Amino acid sequence: MLIAAAAVCIIAVSAYIAPEGEKAAGEEEIGVVVTIQPQADFVENVGGDRIQVTVMVPPGASPHTYEPTASQLKEVSKAEVYFKVGSGVEFEKAQMGKILAANPDIQVVDCTEGITKLGKDPHIWISPVNAIVMVENICDGLCQVDLEHKAYYMANRDKYLQELNDVDIYIHERLDGFTGNRIFMIYHPAFGYFAAEYNLTQIAIEHKGKAPTPKVIQDCVDKARQYNLSYIYVAPQFATKDAETIAHEIGGQTVSMDPLPRDYIANMRRVAASLALEME
Repeated sequence: MLIAAAAVCIIAVSAYIAPEGEKAAGEEEIGVVVTIQPQADFVENVGGDRIQVTVMVPPGASPHTYEPTASQLKEVSKAEVYFKVGSGVEFEKAQMGKILAANPDIQVVDCTEGITKLGKDPHIWISPVNAIVMVENICDGLCQVDLEHKAYYMANRDKYLQELNDVDIYIHERLDGFTGNRIFMIYHPAFGYFAAEYNLTQIAIEHKGKAPTPKVIQDCVDKARQYNLSYIYVAPQFATKDAETIAHEIGGQTVSMDPLPRDYIANMRRVAASLALEME
């Protein structure tokens, strides 16, 4: 009986076939490189277990100043596709030469294809509507390098696009009802696309990557008082001292909003809730 049972188990294991699209045992993952954390979330939702993602700008670092390490460039040398943001992110402008030198054969996909840019603002991903376009571009890129599993990527894409559509609806429901003040003040001007999408006005403390002068700080204090603001928004990738000074002057407080989240959907919900504090 034991021998018979063991034989049945062996047959069952050997007969197992991975669901369509999923990586079979021993099958190599596709090496994918992205610039920022939100892209990693997009790629992982589309690529599932068929991909291995390398993120160039790590958590807490700024894509405006970060430089890749030797170990990151080694991962780039083994990858098949690089999904660049493509909107003028400083990291890409400064480092794409190194990336291409590390892997001249890597396929580069521009995630901004089909997105209307707001001047020189590179933060296109901080709008679920733009994120939808980026995810579509990512799916197209994965299908190009792994055409055999196109149906798998498209099914994953469609599921994630529904989640992005849902969070877009949630943000509208959370913010559209405020008819008074729709202005917010933030240290680093990363939420311009979000503001444009949801009919808000962003007032930035920092301009062109430069720390604010005492005059700029005073002007921000005056504007915050003019619009009766109570919150100054800050990002974990940037110093908060000047924002805290302004918050103190207006009797308000700072609130964190992350422009580079790994969990995009959850973060967009948090952003909407955080901005609602100013409008309530």
